Amino acid sequence: MRGLDRGGHPLYRRLMTGQHHESILIVDFGSQVTQLIARRVREAGVYSEIAPFSQAEAAFERMKPRGIILSGSPASVPDDGSPRAPQKLFDAGVPILGICYGQQVMSHQLGGEVRPGHETGEGGEFGRAFLTVTEPCVLFDGLWDVGERHQVWMSHGDKVTRFAPGFRIVATSDGAPFAVIADDERRFYGTQFHPEVVHTPDGGKLIANFVRHVCGCAGDWSMAEFRATKIAEIREQVGSGRVICGLSGGVDSAVAAVLIHEAIGDQLTCVFVDHGLMRMNEAEQVVTLFRQHYGINLVHVDASEMFLGGLAGVTDPEAKRKFIGKAFIDLFEEEARKVGGADFLAQGTLYPDVIESVSFTGGPSVTIKSHHNVGGLPERMNMKLVEPLRELFKDEVRALGRELGLPEIFVGRHPFPGPGLAIRIPGEVTQERCDILRKADAVYLEEIRNAGLYDAIWQAFAVLLPVRTVGVMGDGRTYDSVCALRAVTSTDGMTADIYPFDAAFLSRVATRIINEVKGINRVVYDYTSKPPGTIEWE
Repeated sequence: MRGLDRGGHPLYRRLMTGQHHESILIVDFGSQVTQLIARRVREAGVYSEIAPFSQAEAAFERMKPRGIILSGSPASVPDDGSPRAPQKLFDAGVPILGICYGQQVMSHQLGGEVRPGHETGEGGEFGRAFLTVTEPCVLFDGLWDVGERHQVWMSHGDKVTRFAPGFRIVATSDGAPFAVIADDERRFYGTQFHPEVVHTPDGGKLIANFVRHVCGCAGDWSMAEFRATKIAEIREQVGSGRVICGLSGGVDSAVAAVLIHEAIGDQLTCVFVDHGLMRMNEAEQVVTLFRQHYGINLVHVDASEMFLGGLAGVTDPEAKRKFIGKAFIDLFEEEARKVGGADFLAQGTLYPDVIESVSFTGGPSVTIKSHHNVGGLPERMNMKLVEPLRELFKDEVRALGRELGLPEIFVGRHPFPGPGLAIRIPGEVTQERCDILRKADAVYLEEIRNAGLYDAIWQAFAVLLPVRTVGVMGDGRTYDSVCALRAVTSTDGMTADIYPFDAAFLSRVATRIINEVKGINRVVYDYTSKPPGTIEWE
């Protein structure tokens, strides 16, 4: 791949136009499940991007997409100030699929009528529903026939009461007489239900029919194409400059580093900062893989004393994150000078990081917690960012890692936060508490692997609580710490459910931790999903 022609390769030429060869623009009106639309499109082998409705016109000009999907929304179309799609999208001559609010706003803007449920006297439709196919439609090809009933998932209070000129009704439900509408001439389609969620069993196939049959996409977007395109992009961005990349030991930074090294070779220097907050034996594994297996220039910085000293007395989780983030930047700046200067800093920023950091209105959004990979660098560093993964979801990063030949022990590793164990120790972080947590976490993960459950779980880890409880061990009284266990299932980390371990497994883990880890005498299991909780405790 190092021999990829910088001018003649078709992927490179597509890159220079600022677009993927086939793409779908998803216009976000604030739905909580907009990210799922992007995932369904990508699962159909077509690249997709999400843009807030306020930035949709600019995204359309940049992407030149083959089609557009309008998302759902918590807003109500009849309300003053509710979001609208740029008129240019409807005038561009490309196919459009409106989902829920997207169907309503399209109908309204093209001359139809949308009324609140309380005005129609029929209310809305929420949860599982059944629609009846009334006419053939390209969205249904190979899936649904006229007269059949199929399960879908509805979540709407308003409804279309008069569709726009040019549309026809192709499916109805008890609560939505215009459950699916179609304007075949303009290639505009609308569904009142949500095809992107798993509760609509054929939803992914309906979206695939739209992007493949209506938009004419070949469906050949793959990690191999992404790899080649990104290599060309990195080479164009970096030129003859030098890149410094921070390795955390996690999947994201590892994949980013290998991809960048494949593009620019020795122009990349990786810095692995051992901040004393890593998992058991993690530092040794990272150094061995990148120095010996890949031959990447790697600087190993043992800064555990500096980090732990700076965290002394710090208990606020945001203060922990900010200190660790600043300390990393300071170290990168110092190491960049030592290697003769660097022009770029590489980061493993992912698409969910970007999405969660931007409001769908285009304005300020509520910060749940700061993302250490989003937000820029101090101006004094005079370095630009290289973020080759910022278009990918987590499972797509794993797929890219496999495409790059990374060993499964790294590709399949559970996510690990940049601040490390510091945010898994509520309260003050000390060397002693880190050592206790490391041992407990290692026992927990060992038992998960032994039970064959590691790959079924998105993320599992132990938390050392700032709580001490009375216990009895042998004939003596103990007064030690409480350890909480966390395990969740997810596809991209945006939402998560708890993993339902059986009681025997949890009992076995608790017994081992209490017996083998000095300083813990009680173990509890966290049953909180996301939302309302976050995956990490801090």
